[in-house]
Amino acid sequence: MLAEGADPAVAAAKLVHPQFPRSARYDPVWQGRYAMGPNPLWLTESLAELMDLSPGMRVLDLGCGRATSSIFLAREFGVDVVAADLWVRPEENWPRIVAAGAGANVLPLHAEAHDLPFAAEYFDAIVSVDAYQYFGTADLYLGYLQRFLAPGGRLGIVNLGLAEELDGEVPAHLADAWDPDFHAFHSPRWWRDHFAKSGAVEVEHADLLPDGWRHWQRWHELGALAAEPRWREFCADWARRIAADAGRTLGLPRVVARKKPPRER
Repeated sequence: MLAEGADPAVAAAKLVHPQFPRSARYDPVWQGRYAMGPNPLWLTESLAELMDLSPGMRVLDLGCGRATSSIFLAREFGVDVVAADLWVRPEENWPRIVAAGAGANVLPLHAEAHDLPFAAEYFDAIVSVDAYQYFGTADLYLGYLQRFLAPGGRLGIVNLGLAEELDGEVPAHLADAWDPDFHAFHSPRWWRDHFAKSGAVEVEHADLLPDGWRHWQRWHELGALAAEPRWREFCADWARRIAADAGRTLGLPRVVARKKPPRER
Protein backbone atom coordinates (compact mmCIF):
# COMPACT_ATOMS: atom_id res chain seq x y z
CA MET A 1 0.00 0.00 0.00
CA LEU A 2 2.75 2.51 0.86
CA ALA A 3 4.01 4.68 -1.95
CA GLU A 4 7.61 4.46 -3.13
CA GLY A 5 9.76 6.72 -0.99
CA ALA A 6 7.39 6.64 1.98
CA ASP A 7 8.88 8.26 5.08
CA PRO A 8 10.19 5.50 7.39
CA ALA A 9 9.37 7.62 10.45
CA VAL A 10 5.73 7.92 9.40
CA ALA A 11 5.52 4.18 8.80
CA ALA A 12 7.16 3.40 12.14
CA ALA A 13 4.76 5.70 13.99
CA LYS A 14 1.81 3.65 12.75
CA LEU A 15 3.30 0.15 12.39
CA VAL A 16 5.46 -0.30 15.49
CA HIS A 17 3.33 -1.09 18.53
CA PRO A 18 4.13 -2.63 21.94
CA GLN A 19 1.24 -5.09 21.58
CA PHE A 20 3.18 -6.75 18.74
CA PRO A 21 6.84 -7.07 19.76
CA ARG A 22 7.74 -9.70 17.15
CA SER A 23 6.35 -7.56 14.32
CA ALA A 24 8.28 -4.54 15.61
CA ARG A 25 11.51 -6.22 14.53
CA TYR A 26 10.52 -5.94 10.84
CA ASP A 27 11.08 -2.87 8.69
CA PRO A 28 7.86 -0.79 8.94
CA VAL A 29 8.16 0.40 5.33
CA TRP A 30 8.42 -3.24 4.18
CA GLN A 31 5.37 -4.12 6.29
CA GLY A 32 3.33 -1.28 4.82
CA ARG A 33 4.46 -1.63 1.22
CA TYR A 34 3.45 -5.27 0.84
CA ALA A 35 0.35 -5.41 3.04
CA MET A 36 -3.07 -5.69 1.41
CA GLY A 37 -5.08 -4.69 4.47
CA PRO A 38 -4.62 -3.90 8.17
CA ASN A 39 -1.08 -4.91 9.08
CA PRO A 40 -0.92 -8.67 8.41
CA LEU A 41 2.12 -9.10 10.65
CA TRP A 42 0.13 -7.80 13.62
CA LEU A 43 -2.79 -10.07 12.79
CA THR A 44 -0.53 -13.08 12.30
CA GLU A 45 1.29 -12.44 15.57
CA SER A 46 -2.01 -12.16 17.43
CA LEU A 47 -3.24 -15.42 15.94
CA ALA A 48 -0.01 -17.35 16.48
CA GLU A 49 -0.23 -16.57 20.22
CA LEU A 50 -3.21 -18.94 20.34
CA MET A 51 -1.97 -21.78 18.13
CA ASP A 52 1.11 -23.40 19.72
CA LEU A 53 3.23 -23.41 16.56
CA SER A 54 6.57 -25.24 16.74
CA PRO A 55 9.56 -25.83 14.40
CA GLY A 56 9.05 -28.34 11.64
CA MET A 57 5.26 -28.10 11.53
CA ARG A 58 3.64 -27.88 8.09
CA VAL A 59 1.41 -24.81 7.86
CA LEU A 60 -0.91 -23.63 5.09
CA ASP A 61 -1.22 -19.83 4.89
CA LEU A 62 -4.45 -19.62 2.94
CA GLY A 63 -5.00 -16.32 1.16
CA CYS A 64 -1.47 -15.17 1.97
CA GLY A 65 -1.52 -12.09 -0.28
CA ARG A 66 2.04 -10.86 -0.73
CA ALA A 67 3.29 -13.53 1.70
CA THR A 68 4.48 -11.28 4.52
CA SER A 69 2.44 -13.40 6.94
CA SER A 70 4.09 -16.55 5.56
CA ILE A 71 7.57 -15.06 5.93
CA PHE A 72 6.74 -14.03 9.50
CA LEU A 73 5.51 -17.52 10.44
CA ALA A 74 8.58 -19.21 9.01
CA ARG A 75 11.08 -16.84 10.58
CA GLU A 76 9.44 -16.51 13.97
CA PHE A 77 8.32 -20.09 14.58
CA GLY A 78 10.49 -22.26 12.34
CA VAL A 79 7.50 -23.78 10.56
CA ASP A 80 7.36 -24.82 6.90
CA VAL A 81 4.74 -22.74 5.12
CA VAL A 82 2.82 -23.14 1.89
CA ALA A 83 1.91 -19.56 0.94
CA ALA A 84 -1.21 -20.01 -1.16
CA ASP A 85 -3.05 -17.18 -2.88
CA LEU A 86 -5.38 -16.68 -5.83
CA TRP A 87 -4.64 -13.03 -6.64
CA VAL A 88 -0.87 -12.76 -6.11
CA ARG A 89 1.19 -15.06 -8.30
CA PRO A 90 4.06 -17.19 -6.90
CA GLU A 91 6.57 -15.54 -9.21
CA GLU A 92 5.77 -12.20 -7.53
CA ASN A 93 6.06 -13.56 -3.99
CA TRP A 94 9.15 -15.72 -4.45
CA PRO A 95 11.78 -12.94 -4.75
CA ARG A 96 10.35 -11.31 -1.62
CA ILE A 97 10.46 -14.62 0.26
CA VAL A 98 14.09 -15.20 -0.77
CA ALA A 99 15.12 -11.65 0.11
CA ALA A 100 13.63 -12.15 3.59
CA GLY A 101 15.77 -15.26 4.12
CA ALA A 102 12.77 -17.60 4.16
CA GLY A 103 13.32 -19.45 0.88
CA ALA A 104 14.05 -22.76 2.60
CA ASN A 105 10.78 -22.68 4.56
CA VAL A 106 8.17 -20.91 2.42
CA LEU A 107 6.73 -22.33 -0.80
CA PRO A 108 4.58 -19.88 -2.80
CA LEU A 109 1.65 -21.42 -4.64
CA HIS A 110 -1.17 -20.21 -6.86
CA ALA A 111 -4.36 -21.83 -5.56
CA GLU A 112 -8.10 -21.29 -5.40
CA ALA A 113 -9.53 -21.94 -1.95
CA HIS A 114 -12.08 -24.46 -3.24
CA ASP A 115 -9.58 -26.42 -5.32
CA LEU A 116 -6.56 -27.06 -3.10
CA PRO A 117 -3.91 -29.45 -4.48
CA PHE A 118 -2.88 -31.17 -1.25
CA ALA A 119 -3.01 -34.65 0.21
CA ALA A 120 -5.53 -35.34 2.97
CA GLU A 121 -4.25 -34.53 6.48
CA TYR A 122 -1.08 -32.94 5.08
CA PHE A 123 -0.97 -29.85 7.33
CA ASP A 124 -0.41 -29.55 11.05
CA ALA A 125 -2.02 -26.12 11.03
CA ILE A 126 -3.91 -23.85 8.66
CA VAL A 127 -4.01 -20.08 9.10
CA SER A 128 -5.91 -17.45 7.18
CA VAL A 129 -5.22 -13.76 7.78
CA ASP A 130 -7.77 -11.23 6.49
CA ALA A 131 -8.92 -13.67 3.82
CA TYR A 132 -11.21 -16.38 5.22
CA GLN A 133 -14.30 -14.15 5.05
CA TYR A 134 -14.03 -14.18 1.27
CA PHE A 135 -14.51 -17.95 0.92
CA GLY A 136 -15.22 -19.49 4.32
CA THR A 137 -18.76 -18.32 5.11
CA ALA A 138 -20.42 -21.08 3.06
CA ASP A 139 -21.90 -23.89 5.18
CA LEU A 140 -19.93 -26.60 3.41
CA TYR A 141 -16.50 -24.96 3.22
CA LEU A 142 -15.08 -25.99 6.58
CA GLY A 143 -16.04 -29.59 5.87
CA TYR A 144 -13.91 -29.35 2.75
CA LEU A 145 -10.95 -27.50 4.28
CA GLN A 146 -10.58 -29.71 7.34
CA ARG A 147 -9.73 -32.66 5.08
CA PHE A 148 -6.25 -31.17 4.64
CA LEU A 149 -5.67 -30.79 8.38
CA ALA A 150 -4.17 -33.61 10.45
CA PRO A 151 -6.31 -34.87 13.37
CA GLY A 152 -5.64 -32.61 16.33
CA GLY A 153 -4.30 -29.89 14.03
CA ARG A 154 -5.54 -26.34 14.35
CA LEU A 155 -7.25 -23.89 12.05
CA GLY A 156 -6.86 -20.24 12.95
CA ILE A 157 -8.43 -17.22 11.28
CA VAL A 158 -8.40 -13.49 11.91
CA ASN A 159 -10.59 -11.32 9.70
CA LEU A 160 -12.14 -7.95 9.19
CA GLY A 161 -15.53 -8.26 10.83
CA LEU A 162 -18.08 -7.15 13.37
CA ALA A 163 -18.27 -6.84 17.12
CA GLU A 164 -21.85 -8.15 17.01
CA GLU A 165 -24.09 -9.25 14.17
CA LEU A 166 -26.02 -6.42 12.55
CA ASP A 167 -29.70 -6.38 13.42
CA GLY A 168 -31.40 -4.72 10.49
CA GLU A 169 -29.89 -1.55 9.03
CA VAL A 170 -26.21 -0.76 8.74
CA PRO A 171 -25.38 2.11 11.16
CA ALA A 172 -25.74 5.53 9.56
CA HIS A 173 -22.07 6.47 9.92
CA LEU A 174 -21.13 3.43 7.81
CA ALA A 175 -24.14 3.06 5.52
CA ASP A 176 -23.11 5.24 2.56
CA ALA A 177 -19.76 3.44 2.26
CA TRP A 178 -21.04 -0.08 2.93
CA ASP A 179 -20.14 -2.47 0.13
CA PRO A 180 -22.20 -5.61 -0.58
CA ASP A 181 -19.02 -7.64 0.04
CA PHE A 182 -19.14 -6.47 3.66
CA HIS A 183 -22.06 -8.81 4.27
CA ALA A 184 -19.33 -11.44 4.68
CA PHE A 185 -18.24 -9.59 7.85
CA HIS A 186 -19.32 -11.47 10.98
CA SER A 187 -18.83 -11.48 14.73
CA PRO A 188 -16.81 -13.88 16.89
CA ARG A 189 -20.04 -15.51 18.09
CA TRP A 190 -21.17 -16.08 14.50
CA TRP A 191 -17.84 -17.63 13.58
CA ARG A 192 -17.87 -19.85 16.68
CA ASP A 193 -21.30 -21.19 15.78
CA HIS A 194 -20.37 -21.54 12.11
CA PHE A 195 -17.32 -23.64 12.93
CA ALA A 196 -18.99 -25.71 15.64
CA LYS A 197 -21.94 -26.80 13.51
CA SER A 198 -19.59 -28.65 11.16
CA GLY A 199 -18.99 -31.24 13.89
CA ALA A 200 -15.43 -31.67 12.59
CA VAL A 201 -13.71 -29.18 14.89
CA GLU A 202 -13.77 -28.03 18.48
CA VAL A 203 -13.65 -24.25 18.81
CA GLU A 204 -10.98 -23.39 21.36
CA HIS A 205 -11.01 -19.61 21.07
CA ALA A 206 -13.25 -16.94 19.54
CA ASP A 207 -12.93 -13.26 20.38
CA LEU A 208 -12.22 -9.82 19.02
CA LEU A 209 -8.56 -8.93 18.78
CA PRO A 210 -8.04 -6.47 21.66
CA ASP A 211 -8.09 -2.91 20.28
CA GLY A 212 -8.55 -4.39 16.81
CA TRP A 213 -10.67 -1.50 15.60
CA ARG A 214 -7.95 0.92 16.67
CA HIS A 215 -5.36 -1.10 14.74
CA TRP A 216 -7.66 -1.02 11.70
CA GLN A 217 -7.98 2.75 12.12
CA ARG A 218 -4.18 3.20 12.40
CA TRP A 219 -3.75 1.30 9.15
CA HIS A 220 -6.02 3.70 7.30
CA GLU A 221 -4.41 6.71 8.99
CA LEU A 222 -1.08 5.53 7.61
CA GLY A 223 -2.66 5.14 4.18
CA ALA A 224 -4.04 8.67 4.32
CA LEU A 225 -0.50 9.96 4.94
CA ALA A 226 1.70 7.71 2.84
CA ALA A 227 -0.24 5.44 0.48
CA GLU A 228 -0.12 5.71 -3.26
CA PRO A 229 -2.08 8.89 -4.12
CA ARG A 230 -5.09 7.02 -5.53
CA TRP A 231 -5.68 5.39 -2.12
CA ARG A 232 -5.20 8.35 0.20
CA GLU A 233 -8.72 9.79 0.12
CA PHE A 234 -10.22 6.31 0.55
CA CYS A 235 -8.01 5.63 3.57
CA ALA A 236 -8.71 9.01 5.16
CA ASP A 237 -12.45 8.45 4.79
CA TRP A 238 -12.31 5.01 6.41
CA ALA A 239 -10.05 6.22 9.21
CA ARG A 240 -12.72 8.79 10.09
CA ARG A 241 -15.53 6.23 9.91
CA ILE A 242 -13.72 3.69 12.09
CA ALA A 243 -12.91 6.39 14.64
CA ALA A 244 -16.57 7.44 14.73
CA ASP A 245 -17.65 3.82 15.14
CA ALA A 246 -15.17 3.31 18.03
CA GLY A 247 -15.59 -0.46 18.08
CA ARG A 248 -19.39 -0.47 18.36
CA THR A 249 -19.78 -2.22 14.99
CA LEU A 250 -16.39 -3.02 13.48
CA GLY A 251 -13.62 -5.23 14.82
CA LEU A 252 -11.20 -8.03 14.01
CA PRO A 253 -12.58 -11.46 15.00
CA ARG A 254 -10.09 -14.26 15.57
CA VAL A 255 -11.02 -17.91 15.91
CA VAL A 256 -8.95 -21.03 16.60
CA ALA A 257 -10.39 -24.54 16.29
CA ARG A 258 -8.88 -28.00 16.74
CA LYS A 259 -9.73 -30.76 14.30
CA LYS A 260 -11.38 -33.62 16.13
CA PRO A 261 -10.04 -37.14 15.65
CA PRO A 262 -12.71 -39.41 14.10
CA ARG A 263 -13.52 -41.03 17.44
CA GLU A 264 -14.61 -37.64 18.87
CA ARG A 265 -17.11 -36.83 16.14
